[in-house]
Order: sequence, then C-alpha cells, then structure tokens
Amino acid sequence: MSEIEFRLERTPVEESDDEVQHDEIPTGKCIAPMFGKKLKNFRAMEGVPITFSCKVVGIPVPKVYWFKDGKQILRKNYHYKKIREGDGTCALHIEVTNNDDDGNYTVLAANPQGRISCSGHLIIQTGPLRNRMTPMIHSQRVRARIQEVEEGEPTQERFFQPHFLQAPGDMVAHEGRVCRLDCKVSGLPNPELMWLINGRPIYPNFYHRMLVRENGIHSLVIDPLKQDDAGTYTCIASNKAGQSSFGLELRVVEKEMKQVPQFVEKLQNTGIAEGTPVRLECRVLGMPPPVIYWKKDNDTIPHTKARVSLHQDATGYVFLLIQPTRKEDAGWYTVSAKNEAGIVSCTARLDIYAQWHQHVPLRYATLTGQGLDIKSAFPTTDNSPILFSSSSTEAQLESDEL
Repeated sequence: MSEIEFRLERTPVEESDDEVQHDEIPTGKCIAPMFGKKLKNFRAMEGVPITFSCKVVGIPVPKVYWFKDGKQILRKNYHYKKIREGDGTCALHIEVTNNDDDGNYTVLAANPQGRISCSGHLIIQTGPLRNRMTPMIHSQRVRARIQEVEEGEPTQERFFQPHFLQAPGDMVAHEGRVCRLDCKVSGLPNPELMWLINGRPIYPNFYHRMLVRENGIHSLVIDPLKQDDAGTYTCIASNKAGQSSFGLELRVVEKEMKQVPQFVEKLQNTGIAEGTPVRLECRVLGMPPPVIYWKKDNDTIPHTKARVSLHQDATGYVFLLIQPTRKEDAGWYTVSAKNEAGIVSCTARLDIYAQWHQHVPLRYATLTGQGLDIKSAFPTTDNSPILFSSSSTEAQLESDEL
C-alpha cells in the first residue's frame, strides 16, 4: 500500500467526481491537505455493505480521488458510491460486496499546496450461501425501516456553514507567559475546530490546550509560550455544510534575563554643616531595572517631601538631595532596590553639625595670613581639638598686643 500511495501522489490522475474546483490560483493563506481521520481495514463476509470513510481538510478545499489496487475508481463505475460532506468527511460505499472487492483502497486528496493519501484493506470472506444471504437480507430490512422513518418526518434537517463571529488578529506575546487565542464561530450542526501552526496540526498536549467556554468562545491556550511557538496560526471550522477559516501571525518576544539588584557603589556615611546641601548617592544595577525606595529611620521618604528630592537615571545612578539641611535631617538613611528577581538594601548615617563649628578654621586662616602663629600660641592635639568662639579669640589678641 505504501508503494501505491507513493506512486499516486506523484502521477497524474483523472478528474475528480466531486464539485470542488481549483481553476484559479488561490490568494491568501493556503494549507496543504491533511487527514483528520484515516481509512480503516475491514474484514467482511461476501454480500454485506462496506463503507470506507476518512476526513480531510485543507485550504482551498481539497479534491478527492478514490483508487482500488492503484487503479482510479471513475464515475461510471456504479458498483461504488462516493460520498462527500461539507465537514471534510469522504466515503466510498459498496452496497453489496463480492469477491472482486477484496483488495487495497486508497483515497488521494489534492489542492494547489500538495497531495496526501491513505489506504485501507478489505478482505472478503466467503461461506455457505445461507450465511452470505442473511446479512444482506438483514441490512435491506434495516434500510427499509430507516427510509420509512425519514419519509414520515414532518420537518427537514437544515445545515448552516461555519462563520467566524470573532477572530483574533496578529499578536505579539512574551516568552514564558500564557498565550490565549480566542474565537467564536457559528454553524449548524456545531462546527469542529482544528488549529494549525505553519500548516501543521496542533494536538492537545502538556503545552497546548483547546477549550470551549459556555458562551461559545473557543480558545487555544499555550502555556508557557516558547520561541518555536512563533509562526502562522490557522483555525479551520467545519461541519456538514462546509468549512471556514482564519489566520494570524504570532510573534514571540524573547524572555528577559532576570538579575537580582546589586549595589555597584553603596551609600557612604556623611557629616555636613547645617544649612549646606548634601547628596546621598549610590549606584545599583539589576534586570529588569529595579524600583528605588528611600527610608529615614525606617520611615518612607515621599517624593513630595519639602527640601528633599529623589533622582535616578538609566545607568543605575541614584541619589537623594537635601537642600538646605537642618538638624532634624540627621539620622540613618536606607535605600532599597527591588525588581522581579529580588530586593537589596544598604544604609548610611548622615550627621548634621552646628554652623559655628566652621568659625575656627576661618579664624586660623585669617590670623595666619597676618603672620601670627596661632598653633604655637594654643597648642592642641589632633585627638582633642580646642574650639574658639569669635569673641574670645579677639579678646586674647588684644591682650597680647598690649
């Protein structure tokens, strides 16, 4: 059977019996034929009915050809009845089988995108005449009862071709997250849906789920999304009345590398004179870029606090600016950096000195400039400095001059 299929998929065939036409070159997305259900093998007694059945879909709708032992079954052969339904179901029916029907049966589906075939084997078993006639008589009685029921029905069943009421457009999704493709379709009977990526069927597995909600929304859920999920997606809805489809492009954005924030430069302890501006600064890096929080003595510092401004740039440089400083600004300052990967913090002390501490260095400079050796007159050590006010220094200088 494999040799027959290989040869049929590569050689010309007679025109198909069905009404499908491929006269014009199709525009838009095309999908090569594919089988939703393949032919099965049968073993049957001579005289009983047999039906080979398969389901094939494609865009445009494929033409179908039937073969027995590699020879095409043409329209003029009334021994076989060919059946074609709108949902892609194709059948070859033999009303009364005989010994000549024993063999290999192949169905070939073709459209401008390609050809595909599958085969089934029929084995006819012969037996006593009584055994051969009984199944045939039984099947005739069953058919007669079915015909009587159909003729007595007051209404006729109606079919409506599938129609998509809602369909997604091209999408961009992030790697590692959940991606959901939703659509809504009408039709009678309820259509069956088939999802494809780049022309290949998608089957339910650990990463792909097909869901139907109570409101009629059909969903293809991909969780988690991977790079190889990018491509062209096609959804085909089919029922007995026909088929409909839509397509979209899905682009997958590469997953960002996550890195816990880390301080390249930490806060430093600082002492400053009251009234002087001060900048507490550090540099922190992380992926994605972290969010920065400041605290003073465990109390969060708001962005709108008077005299205080918070800054951060794209290189990771972060600083807190206080201008002018006051005595109450002294304390412990903590900066925290947080992103999806984690959080880090560092702390430093800010001391505020009284403004009069600055008078002594200024007086030293003034007197030294006048040629006076202040250090020799007032010996001090580095460990125990003596601080002077301006009034006491001037009094001492006046007494020395006298």
